[in-house]
Amino acid sequence: MAIVNTLKKIISQIKKPRIKYDPLIEVKISKDNLLHNLHQYQSSSLGLKFIPVLKSNAYGHGLVEVAGILDHEACDFLAVDSFYEALKLRQSKIRSNILVLGYTTLEQLNQGVVGGCSFVITSLDQLVYISNHLHYAQKFHLKIDTGMCRQGILPEQTDGAIQLIKKNSNIILEGICSHFSDADNVDESFTLKQIDAWNKVVASIDSKLPNLKYKHISSTAGIKYKDRINANMCRLGLGLYGIGQKEVGLKPALQMVAKITGIKNIKRGDEVGYGKTFTAPSDMKVATVAAGYYEGVDRRLSNRGFVRIRNQFCSIIGRVSMNISTIDVSGVSSITIEDECILMSDKIGDPNSIESIANLCDTIPYEILIHIPPHLRRTII
Repeated sequence: MAIVNTLKKIISQIKKPRIKYDPLIEVKISKDNLLHNLHQYQSSSLGLKFIPVLKSNAYGHGLVEVAGILDHEACDFLAVDSFYEALKLRQSKIRSNILVLGYTTLEQLNQGVVGGCSFVITSLDQLVYISNHLHYAQKFHLKIDTGMCRQGILPEQTDGAIQLIKKNSNIILEGICSHFSDADNVDESFTLKQIDAWNKVVASIDSKLPNLKYKHISSTAGIKYKDRINANMCRLGLGLYGIGQKEVGLKPALQMVAKITGIKNIKRGDEVGYGKTFTAPSDMKVATVAAGYYEGVDRRLSNRGFVRIRNQFCSIIGRVSMNISTIDVSGVSSITIEDECILMSDKIGDPNSIESIANLCDTIPYEILIHIPPHLRRTII
């Protein structure tokens, strides 16, 4: 009887109609562009391995979606920020080795549930703590503070740290790492100072642990210093997604689109949006788009930003609302409800590219990207 009831439940589930969900907003991720960017760096930096960085929902591109693209690329690691992100990748059947860059609690380490995962030790206090309480053998990368004054043990603490690690069989040190604080500055002085500190630490650790497998300090901005650094890996973040470093021939991987949900004519003198911050200088045609600052359209784009509709750039007018933006479409002919509006362009130089949006908002591309909320559908194209 129990078997019959189970079969009835299964059949009833099969018979249920599937509701098609047609999203008003979609984040399109180009697989070809993402892989192009990775391969560009690999081919231009022979001998240097790259760790794709997928923290913060893969810089807004979609953690699981991007990991799925890269899972067949034979990268030594995919880097994330947290234990949660690592667990999510494993639950999504991602097979690549994972490097957790952020702090991981002892409780999380002792769960021992994320196979093929390495963790960064971010301070001497953490090293001492886990050396006394770690229940399982785990792989680690020891972070060195070469001048950023944020995370990592100080160079003068490395000898004691290595001695402590050697005494604990549960701490398997497979790598060391650090981080540049100012690598994108045209003034190279502080970066060179960090490189000098790093190279000295590496030489010291190499003399004690000659078989250390991984050494990495550079992110995308620091790749240009590769010939001066004693390292064999680089963490590829923003460059993976096609942002910055135009000389490398990158291609932005993300495009964000939304549907037009309304079109109307307004008269000269009409005031648009919250606070009436835009007054129509003449009779105009305006459209509403189903995306506001909750969906990642930065509020600082109010009366400043641009979108593309039917291959024409149109101005955002009035304040960006929580879920709606208003667009001047006076110059767009044959516009109709549910036409596509490109909010974020994948074309370098467009006024609504990620970098252009960041410039308009007086911020950095990272902030624009990571504020694209996770609930929006990511579609691989």
